[in-house]
Amino acid sequence: ALDELITLKQAAELSGLSYSHLRLLARKGTIWAKKLGHNWFTTAQAVNEYLARDRRPGPKPKDQSDYRKD
Repeated sequence: ALDELITLKQAAELSGLSYSHLRLLARKGTIWAKKLGHNWFTTAQAVNEYLARDRRPGPKPKDQSDYRKD
């Protein structure tokens, strides 16, 4: 709903990510966002869902639970 929309500036403050990074994610479709006029809008839920994903590039760490030092 429109009352849930926040600006990317607000999303940056909420998430700790930069405005320019959020704008890139919005343009790439990585997070849900809508451009209205010149401004991008998203929702707190969309930002939180993005933050909950493991978004680090590169190989994922192996599970350490079965690792033993002899």
